[in-house]
Amino acid sequence: MNETIAALATPPGRGAIAIVRCSGPEARAIAARVFRSREPLRDRAAVYGEILDLDGAVIDRGLALAMDAPRTATGEDVVELHVHGSPVVARETLRALFRAGARPAQPGEFTRRAFLNGKLDLSAAEAVADMIDAETRAGARAAAANLAGALRDAVGGARAGLGAILEELAGSIDYPDEVPEPPRSGVAATVAAIDGQLAELERDWERGRLVREGMALAIVGPPNAGKSSLLNGLLGEERAIVSEIAGTTRDVIEERVVVDGVAVRIVDTAGLRASDDRLERIGIGRAEQALAGAALALVVVDGSRPLDDDARAILERTRARPRIVLFNKADLGRAAFETRDVRDADALSGSAHAAETVAAVRAAIGAAALGGEAPDPGRPHLASARQAAAVARGRDALAQARATLDRGDPLDLVAPDLVAAVAALGEITGAAATEAILDGVFARFCIGK
Repeated sequence: MNETIAALATPPGRGAIAIVRCSGPEARAIAARVFRSREPLRDRAAVYGEILDLDGAVIDRGLALAMDAPRTATGEDVVELHVHGSPVVARETLRALFRAGARPAQPGEFTRRAFLNGKLDLSAAEAVADMIDAETRAGARAAAANLAGALRDAVGGARAGLGAILEELAGSIDYPDEVPEPPRSGVAATVAAIDGQLAELERDWERGRLVREGMALAIVGPPNAGKSSLLNGLLGEERAIVSEIAGTTRDVIEERVVVDGVAVRIVDTAGLRASDDRLERIGIGRAEQALAGAALALVVVDGSRPLDDDARAILERTRARPRIVLFNKADLGRAAFETRDVRDADALSGSAHAAETVAAVRAAIGAAALGGEAPDPGRPHLASARQAAAVARGRDALAQARATLDRGDPLDLVAPDLVAAVAALGEITGAAATEAILDGVFARFCIGK
């Protein structure tokens, strides 16, 4: 924290501008060694001038924006140099700052300093990374909610409620003649209410994870069932080669599409069947791997004629896993669909070339991904496995406290469990975070953020 750090704050590569950020106690002094202008740097005022190397040679002409602590993103003095977006210019500007006394920033170090200086709680810091990684509007909204403090407020309210009970218990233990013991029924009601709030966060965790991270979907089925046509329909473009020749798709084709706010990674695969063709067997092996790694299978079979052995085999092997079944080519006939197994009663029938069929498949994907209930991105939500694990530990501690209350044990015996719950929830916001937790959180950040 006593060192001044610098890094490129804009993505690498060519662009209109590049921003090189410097933060720390010597930010102003270091910037003065590499930036020359006719007017001095002023707080929150853009100043035009020249960026120099330490030998006095001009690297570029651009803007310097100084921001004085503590009213900055990191809570420290910050200077940004806005230069032309040439990778060479950005690199040489950064090298000049290093030679002038700054050191390279570590991944996420700017945001880490914001957390350490009280500008962000840990849940909001994680939301910064989620905002950068967001691929959908819903993902960005969810990150914005936590960045604004939605999760902090929810967790803080739970910790405050448990803390109030602990304060009353401590008073009654230390001063039994003066401070009455809190009513057992009131303690039980508060613990139950807080546990309910945490349970709601847990329920939203998986759906929220899908909004942020997306879902893998594998399109599988026998050869020439129309899998590639369906992929093209879902994407709205001719991405995959379509042919009446069975086995046209020899390798996996991967694309992304947004369905009901969820980023879906769609993998089109080679037809699954027994084959003596060496290249086709390689494609079939990759299809098997894609199916094994997918959260959802989209099984496509030719529904225009009776099912063959390959179609029956893929329907049977995917029956025990999350899937959507489409009896395709309904425009040519519905023989297989009309004689389908009763266990496939919820299967779809249609044509991959028909807009209504593609819409029905998209709706089925959205329902399967979100369990029929889309999360509200504006609500407080758990945004990482670390946060979910902390809530689970907190609920375990509350379960122990509720068991103690139900047994009729002395009321003060619930205190250790309530303390454990408060500590677990404190890890979410950083109130009880260890250095190892911080290292894990900021390891996923890019350099310069």
